Amino acid sequence: MKRIVKIAVTLLIVIAVIIGVLFVCVNIIRDINGTEKKDVKKYTLTIEENDFEYQISEKLKNNDIVIDDSIWTMWMNKHYPDFVYLNGEYYLDSSMSYEEIAEKLKEPDISHRVVKVAIPEGYNVFEIAETLEKNGICSADDFYEAASTAEGYDYEWLADFPKDNKNVGFILEGFLFPATYDLQENTPAKEVVDEMLNAFDVRLSRKMTSFCEENDMTLYEFITLCSIVQEEALTRDSADRIASVLINRLERGSKLQCDVTYYYAKKLLDYGFSKDCYDSYYTYRCPALPSGPITNPGMDIINAVIEHSDTDYLFFFSDKNGEFHFAATSDEFEALKKQYPWK
Repeated sequence: MKRIVKIAVTLLIVIAVIIGVLFVCVNIIRDINGTEKKDVKKYTLTIEENDFEYQISEKLKNNDIVIDDSIWTMWMNKHYPDFVYLNGEYYLDSSMSYEEIAEKLKEPDISHRVVKVAIPEGYNVFEIAETLEKNGICSADDFYEAASTAEGYDYEWLADFPKDNKNVGFILEGFLFPATYDLQENTPAKEVVDEMLNAFDVRLSRKMTSFCEENDMTLYEFITLCSIVQEEALTRDSADRIASVLINRLERGSKLQCDVTYYYAKKLLDYGFSKDCYDSYYTYRCPALPSGPITNPGMDIINAVIEHSDTDYLFFFSDKNGEFHFAATSDEFEALKKQYPWK
């Protein structure tokens, strides 16, 4: 009798195991093939640049898109052995078959593909915004908004920026450092701006801050000066002497009268900034430096301003051949313009 009971118990255990295995197998097959579910769970899978395959599988399992990450991995290795996961966001749900998931993962709903984006020296906010939008990084409007405030960025030097100045255009203009960036498509504009500010921050040197202290300038005023030199100069040598002219004029209390500031002021006006803002950037109207930078200068220009020659020049112009001419007096300036055609 005991033997019969033992056999019966063993059979029941075997049957239970078989039923359990069958149940698991059925669930796995249903999971692989996809099922109609009453409570479908939706999940946005985000694949970052440095995510490994096992991390992606874990995300799918932990968010109920697949029932087991190991089974998903084995299925993918068999059916898509050379699959490449792309950065981005994918809209998934728990009713999808493995085939549907794999096909979905071929093209993100929101791409985070890394794009190499070059921002040349002398690009202003408008040109940067256009470049970013063209490359699918962020919209131009979002970039304008992110560059319009110093709030939300953690850099000590921002504390000395103008506050509550209605005549400042894009407050972060000048500090969006020109460089080549590896940026993800569909990145929030504020993150892009922060990366550019960080590129400036790592280049902010004691040499720059010392120059500001020695010349009784804020960093904001210094970069504003550098931005004008960036737009006026064609070479490192001309930048050195143009900086000398502008600094001499500032010291004498003369207007800078730089044509390049008109073009930027007009862009601000066309964008929607006020006439007062326009006047405060146009150096034939404002008394000294404009309200803010007119472009984003590179290190060559920044260093040229810091290391500018000590001259008595107060005037300069470029002729039709692109050569610059400098003068200390208005009479000398007018004589040079007659000697070298410039329009």
